[in-house]
Amino acid sequence: MLCAKIAQAQIYIDSYRFASVAPLEVDYLVVAGGGGGGSRQHGGGGGGGGVISSFEFTGGGGVVQSPLNLNTSASYLITVGNGGNGGIFPGSNSGQNGGNSIFYTITAQGGGGGAGYDKNALNGGSGGGGGGGEIGIAGLGTVNQGFNGGNYKTINGPGSGGGGAGQVGQNSSGTYNSGFGGNGGNGVSNNINGSTVFYGGGGGGGGTSGGLTSLNFGTGGNGGGGAGNGSSGIANSGGGGGGNSGSGGAGGNGGSGVVILRYPSTYTITNPGGGLTFTTTTVGSDKVTTFTAGSGNIQFN
Repeated sequence: MLCAKIAQAQIYIDSYRFASVAPLEVDYLVVAGGGGGGSRQHGGGGGGGGVISSFEFTGGGGVVQSPLNLNTSASYLITVGNGGNGGIFPGSNSGQNGGNSIFYTITAQGGGGGAGYDKNALNGGSGGGGGGGEIGIAGLGTVNQGFNGGNYKTINGPGSGGGGAGQVGQNSSGTYNSGFGGNGGNGVSNNINGSTVFYGGGGGGGGTSGGLTSLNFGTGGNGGGGAGNGSSGIANSGGGGGGNSGSGGAGGNGGSGVVILRYPSTYTITNPGGGLTFTTTTVGSDKVTTFTAGSGNIQFN
């Protein structure tokens, strides 16, 4: 009789133990922060944050990734990347790279900073746009996350657009007094939360400064990119900041990134140690949790 009770107790313990580590399939969208735009006139647009997803499109023309098989006995790190600061003014300065966004083993690279006048752009998830001047080389994007920024075309010409998750940044064109800033590359769409939204657009290149008036700046790429008049990228889009135009000024800041998870509605996500800002909705038979700021560990319960 005692042996039978011990055997039953062991079965109960084993059942609880295995239930606690039952695998669940989790889809994800991980978008890094966008890069800041370049300062002064002719600033290059910031590159869009890298985009990695197991649901619809991923960035850089890459293959959609596989969902992750997770369990309820472990904790998983999530970090939402901040947007990079635009290049400061006075002076000619490139924008800063955006912050990386992380979900467990997945890391999206922050967008590259756009070039300041006569400076090179920075590499990133998508590359920053080249600035006007004698240098102005574009930043490179990361494979399967984003595309390169545009290059300048003429000395003292306008800034080029930052690369987007879905498209290369546009080159600038024209001359000092009659140039056109390059448009930021478009991002990619994703409907993991039940609505189609674009992420990771590049910032527009700054226009020329003939007569100390902003001329013909580039538009921001679809997916939160800021226009090339020093506008900032949209928060939680991973959009790059716009380069500056006119007689001078700071570049636009990049937009912050986002991490979105989709998983069976029988589970609930908690953040035991805090540090994350998030909301949860229901889409069909799934829950969708959107993390908009912070860093911390989550658990599935």
